[in-house]
Amino acid sequence: MGLKAVIFDLDGTLLDTLEDIADSLNRVFAARGLPPHPVDAYRYFVGSGAEELAWRALPEGERNEKTVRELVEGFRSEYSSGWDVKTRPYPGVMEMMERLRREKIPSAVLSNKPGEFTVPAVGKYFPGYPFAAVIGQREGIPIKPDPAGAVEIGRILGLPAREIVFLGDTGVDMETARRAGNFPVGAGWGFRPEEELREHGAEIIIERPGELPGLLGSDPTVRAGAGRQAR
Repeated sequence: MGLKAVIFDLDGTLLDTLEDIADSLNRVFAARGLPPHPVDAYRYFVGSGAEELAWRALPEGERNEKTVRELVEGFRSEYSSGWDVKTRPYPGVMEMMERLRREKIPSAVLSNKPGEFTVPAVGKYFPGYPFAAVIGQREGIPIKPDPAGAVEIGRILGLPAREIVFLGDTGVDMETARRAGNFPVGAGWGFRPEEELREHGAEIIIERPGELPGLLGSDPTVRAGAGRQAR
């Protein structure tokens, strides 16, 4: 049994979206007279959907459901016109994707970013790439770390869960992979530190996107020479 396909997280894994997210929510904060945050603070705000982003970014005394709803509405409006200003694929990602295309490796995207932004972002930065599925946050469907999206993608790919790599940059991604039965691989270039990836179950941490294709076709019980084992 080898590793035959990949599920990608999007933000912090394929795309560096941090500045556009920070700029958009900071504009909403400024309009409400709330203090903005430095871009690096958003590394720990993102990753669990728009509602959790707003909750984490709010000062503790301002956290309530009504304010979060208003912030999310404002964020969606701001981000809809500013999601692609500074966003770029990480260095080496386009080369990695081209190699996967050449080698006919099936792949998909599973993100906690709202679907209204996930699908256009993938379409803009990876035009024509044959993803089997591109799934963002959807109304009424649980987000990561719930494994539902990864399980759905597994059915679309028609492969056993353990033959699918799940590549992501947060503990949420690693937990999703474990709960879905996928092979969890940490993206060492993303938003969160390696310690978080290890703590949440990364089997391997890779430092560069170009290391990923070397995992495909390998036996996950061997993993010789591919990335750094996280345990």
